[in-house]
Amino acid sequence: MFEPSESQRLVRDTARNYAQAVLKRIAGDLDRESRFPAAQLAELAELGLMGVNVPEEYGGAAAGAVAHALAMKEIAQGCASTAVTMGVNNMVAETICRFGNEDQKKRYVPEITSGRFVAASFALSEPQSGSDAASLLTSARRDGTDYVLSGSKQWITSGDRAGVLIVWARTEAAADRPARGISAFLVEGGAKGLHAGRHEDKMGLRASSTVPLTLEDVRVPASAMLASPGDGFHIALSALDGGRIGIASQALGIATAALEESIQYAKDRRAFGKPIGDYQAIRFMLADVSTDLAAAQLLVLRGAALKEAGRAFTREASMAKVFTTERANRACDVAVQVHGGYGYISEFAVERHYRDVRVTTIYEGTSEVQRYVIAREVLK
Repeated sequence: MFEPSESQRLVRDTARNYAQAVLKRIAGDLDRESRFPAAQLAELAELGLMGVNVPEEYGGAAAGAVAHALAMKEIAQGCASTAVTMGVNNMVAETICRFGNEDQKKRYVPEITSGRFVAASFALSEPQSGSDAASLLTSARRDGTDYVLSGSKQWITSGDRAGVLIVWARTEAAADRPARGISAFLVEGGAKGLHAGRHEDKMGLRASSTVPLTLEDVRVPASAMLASPGDGFHIALSALDGGRIGIASQALGIATAALEESIQYAKDRRAFGKPIGDYQAIRFMLADVSTDLAAAQLLVLRGAALKEAGRAFTREASMAKVFTTERANRACDVAVQVHGGYGYISEFAVERHYRDVRVTTIYEGTSEVQRYVIAREVLK
């Protein structure tokens, strides 16, 4: 049985207390109004949750990947949209810490962890390249001591809010191995030529900001490049491995919230003279979901523990993501069914959970991509 350490428990409980006292109370309003939770994100930064796995010297909590997974689950139970922004902020901060030089780390990471940057962005996907990230077309042309970036990005979380964005662009043509020609750059929000499009009108996660980006000759110094030319694809894959643990944690949090709502409803709602939770059909649905989520929790923690230990975790991250997100979708579907007609109206939180959880099998790598990764790893 997994038992968190004292520091992990502290991070988890801090996230849980805030999520239940603040986020759960306002999540429905944020969703209905499509309102970005800027104030709440600033408070999460004050609590140390914008750099859970970031060294203390850059403003982080240095609590590790397991603590981050536990915190993500708790925040998602309160408000899935807020958890999305928190997750991306943490991922960007970690990526800069791992691949950036000292100047880059000192310049940007404390801005994220402190909340002075309300958000950070991971600008990889493009209109024609989602799962096939190596086919991206955004270019970075060398011009003296600068690079000039041109192209388009799609589905960028917090793209219009970010103080810093990691932008992937092609620095050289490589027809035989296209991934070799991709580099990563740190681009500051508000840079000349960087334009955010209209907010996507999404099914769920409506309080998170998702926008397309256009880069029209965005000029950045060569010092803005992360690592070396051509390292971008490796950086992206490494960051996504960790991000998949975060999305699995988010999905687990949403599903746990839906299960808790369903358990309470099954106790309160009466039909044919007794609580519906007394009927075997309802009891078995709740039993199956509880079992699925308990297994998912262990998969998530295994992936996070391997990451924290500095061991290979690509396979385990993909296993955690595909299993957890698919079971979480089922859990939310069951929650709506248990609630009956009430599950289909926005007055009850399970309607929002059902919409919020759907994208978790899509972003940070679809379920199909996860199965490809797992098969590749086991067949090595």
